[in-house]
Amino acid sequence: MIITKNWLEDFIDISKISVEEICKTLNSIGLEVDSVENLCVPSKVVVGKVLEKVKHPEADKLNICQVDLGDKVVQIVCGAKNVDVNQYVPIATIGCDLGNDFIIKEAKLRGVESNGMICSSTELGLPKLNDGILVLDNSIGELVLGKELKEYPKLNDSVIEIGLTANRGDCLSIYGIVRELSAFYSLPLLELDKQINYNEFGIGQVFEIDCESCVDASLSFKAVNFENFKLNVLTKYRTAIIGKYQDNNDIKNILTYVTHSTGVILNAYSKEKTLKNNNLSILHVKKDEDGFDNIYGMEQLSKICVEQKDIELIGNDFIIEASYINPELISKKVFDKKIKTGDVYYKASRGSEPNIEFGMDYLANLVSKSGALVYRGSETFIEDKEKLTLDVSTKKINSIIGQEIPKIEIERILISLGFEVKDTVDNVLAIKIPYYRHDIKNVADVTEEIVRIIGIDNIISKPLEIDEVNRVNKTSIDLIKKNKLRFKAIENGFFETLTYVFASKENLEKYGFKTVKDELELINPIVKELNTYRTTMLLNLVEACANNFKIGARSTAFFEIGTIFDENRKESKKISFIQTGSIEQEEIQNAGKPKNIDFFSFAKKILNTVGKFDLEAMNIIDNLFIHPYQNANVLIDGKVVGFISKLHPSVCEDYDLGDTFIAEIDFEAIKNDIIKTTSYSKFQSSKKDLSIIAPKSLEYKEIKKAIDSLNNKNIKQFNLIDVYNDEKLGENESLTIRFVLQNDEKTMEEEDITTTMNSILDVLNQKLSIGLR
Repeated sequence: MIITKNWLEDFIDISKISVEEICKTLNSIGLEVDSVENLCVPSKVVVGKVLEKVKHPEADKLNICQVDLGDKVVQIVCGAKNVDVNQYVPIATIGCDLGNDFIIKEAKLRGVESNGMICSSTELGLPKLNDGILVLDNSIGELVLGKELKEYPKLNDSVIEIGLTANRGDCLSIYGIVRELSAFYSLPLLELDKQINYNEFGIGQVFEIDCESCVDASLSFKAVNFENFKLNVLTKYRTAIIGKYQDNNDIKNILTYVTHSTGVILNAYSKEKTLKNNNLSILHVKKDEDGFDNIYGMEQLSKICVEQKDIELIGNDFIIEASYINPELISKKVFDKKIKTGDVYYKASRGSEPNIEFGMDYLANLVSKSGALVYRGSETFIEDKEKLTLDVSTKKINSIIGQEIPKIEIERILISLGFEVKDTVDNVLAIKIPYYRHDIKNVADVTEEIVRIIGIDNIISKPLEIDEVNRVNKTSIDLIKKNKLRFKAIENGFFETLTYVFASKENLEKYGFKTVKDELELINPIVKELNTYRTTMLLNLVEACANNFKIGARSTAFFEIGTIFDENRKESKKISFIQTGSIEQEEIQNAGKPKNIDFFSFAKKILNTVGKFDLEAMNIIDNLFIHPYQNANVLIDGKVVGFISKLHPSVCEDYDLGDTFIAEIDFEAIKNDIIKTTSYSKFQSSKKDLSIIAPKSLEYKEIKKAIDSLNNKNIKQFNLIDVYNDEKLGENESLTIRFVLQNDEKTMEEEDITTTMNSILDVLNQKLSIGLR
């Protein structure tokens, strides 16, 4: 938001307050100043009047001008197309330094003496207003020939740029900032001039506005004849300062100026674009097929508060529209429909000025001063809405602030900010929120307003007293578990990453992941690529690997512990892993050709991180990230808590990745039990291999379950080490299982070993009908 000190002074008398003090005040009340720029015309630039203009005899594009400087007349050769007799213009006199070593000297141009220079706005270091010289008028102050332009305060201004948060749409205008300064300094607002030059006709004699009852926007219309309208230089200058001046479109410029001044959104429509019925020109206000309010004449002229078309300068009569719509309503509609928006939507969606008649009256006064004629009367379509009322305890306000603020001071601050305050019993204030403060919802918001005006620096600091008891709860336990997992993952070569809890809905759907229901979606995503809640972290991790690959990292391993959402936006915590590329560094031992990560190497790293788990083949694959042949469910205590898989080759191709493996496991299911140490057996262990014939259809987990059912303490460990198939075995296969046998109290003798191995064979035969090969 751009303001200038002199522009503020149109609404409030702050002439005795310095720019530095104003900036300090704005910062203290939460309106952060980003930059300050002082616009100052150089010395020896004076007001002059062109008395005579003749063509240069030796150059078609040059004119010889006689210019009155008050105490003398000088001759100046000028090449500007727009220079003319009787114009008041800025003259850089002899010796004037315009910057960059550009010093005005006596000169001859094509043989003709020239004693000075008629300047454009940019040559004076001011914003650009046109392609020619700057033509002055009394809007900057009384023009006195020979008076230096640096003595005109309205031209030599301080430009302040404020960085506003999205909820402070009420400060997107000069008037909005003035309200804040008025409250802080306890200064009254200046009474604005309401003198208007009226046309002999009323608006109803020439125009008709047909407005449907279902329209959401508040609207006001006036008719103006711009035949003799000429925008003054000060208005052009200020419009150029905010970067929105349009050359040769004074109607657009005056609307921009008034919108920036008052915060009221304005638009204009040529009478020639309306529908005709006898002697009436008609505009229709109605909703389109998407439910947005539109203005229609011979064609659709605008989408109210969403997109405005360029104003076509056809004819002299125009209908001026002032509009306001609830910012939350228009923001939700635009998000739902995903329609194109214009510059006007920025102001409307953050909260424009709801007092649209104030903006319309301000415009009528300005245009009539500049030669326009205003048709009497107006057409208004404003629905009376009750202001939001909050019952707020002063005791609650003071408890939030941590300091006793007198009730009378609280009332003064709120009233100065435009709130209506009624004192009730027990120090409770009934507060009516002004329409332009749609962001005020509760007592905390009201308290913030009071703190802003008092000034955070004026709140007395107090030592923070904390009575903390030693307690353990789920949050602390989860934090300890999370840190343990983090350390273990890092020990196993993974790097921790942190990504947004948002993701691309299009990519989630592309790869078959579930997405949050439409009615629970984000209303205002931060960027288009993060337009939904993530239902998996794996998409973010794959994108992270791809980004690292683009900068030359051919081997990466990441993990993240974070929140994901289901279709109903219910949260759950997961730990996700990804590894791509080689399993080790390029070394002499591997001849500079390290092997790529494989399924079991990756699974071992996960095992070392999260603790003991079992694997089983996946029967149901519910997304396109999972490889159809290299995958497994992760089981803890017999319950599926996640999966490990190779990343599908098509996904790897999409992201330019090599062999990649992924895993996602439920954080809550990972055990965090206290590890109890026990003495290990000092007696020798024995390894025995057992080769059995089993049907190919029999899953290994069934064999493991049968052996575990023995609860034999002598069996310390067993693993499947070989699978053999040939034609003789037919539908069977040979499985070799290696057992580690050890007794805690003695060295196992051959008889003990044989007994244990026989018990294994017996249980396999009884439960699964399988035996030795």
